[in-house]
Amino acid sequence: MNQFRIVADSSCDLLTLDGADFISVPLSIRTDAEEFYDDTNLDVDAMVSTLRDTKGRSYSACPNIADWESAFGESGNVIAFTITSALSGSYNAACVAKKNCEERNPARRIYVVDSLSAGPEIALLIERALYELRSHADFDKACEALNTYQAHTHLLFALESMHNLAQNGRVSKLAATMASVLGIRAIGQASAEGMLEMLGKCRGVRKARQFMLSEMVELGYKGGKVRIGHCQNAALALELCAEIRQRFPAADVRSYPLRGLCSYYAERGGIMLGFES
Repeated sequence: MNQFRIVADSSCDLLTLDGADFISVPLSIRTDAEEFYDDTNLDVDAMVSTLRDTKGRSYSACPNIADWESAFGESGNVIAFTITSALSGSYNAACVAKKNCEERNPARRIYVVDSLSAGPEIALLIERALYELRSHADFDKACEALNTYQAHTHLLFALESMHNLAQNGRVSKLAATMASVLGIRAIGQASAEGMLEMLGKCRGVRKARQFMLSEMVELGYKGGKVRIGHCQNAALALELCAEIRQRFPAADVRSYPLRGLCSYYAERGGIMLGFES
């Protein structure tokens, strides 16, 4: 395999990737008064607290074309990953950057993956890309294998708060307020089209955990990799890890704090769970 680089926007929650040339391209989260740049300098907990008290509009902004071109560099093959195109313009910007870079150097190959997801599912795709690039001498075969794998990855999420989703117009403010008052957790998934799709509502942590585990099995989970990202909720993430390992002793399960962009969507107490079937 020739020189290669893996690039992803910051919805992947990774800042580095052991043993690989990896670049994270930051998105930003904005209010009418502040901007939070999702890079190594971001204090995620402070951002979460600020946004929780924000009464006005909040929204995310994707990297621009120049940001992607800079991340792709001037040489070598690249596999790039973006947050679902259903929620952001990041994929479109990356595709234009790919075209520009390949026109400047026709010998280069740049493959842009619309994850149709975010967070832990993208982390799984990146892990697989690294494996395929190291295993195949042919770039196209590595990309084909990654496509096949993507058809067998999934994302579930459990939201304790929907304040930010209400502030950017993705759910009604009444629904967000009622969920908070009643202690209801919204359980959902990234749909096949990359949309946030609600599956049900649970009152209490135990029911939410059982709901997510049941959905995993329903979607074909048999003990493969699981990546669990949390926003200020390490306890639930660890409980999920323990129960998955109890049911599937050979499972490769890891948990970690979400970074800025995913914490914006998950909010305090939220869980995002990526797994392979």
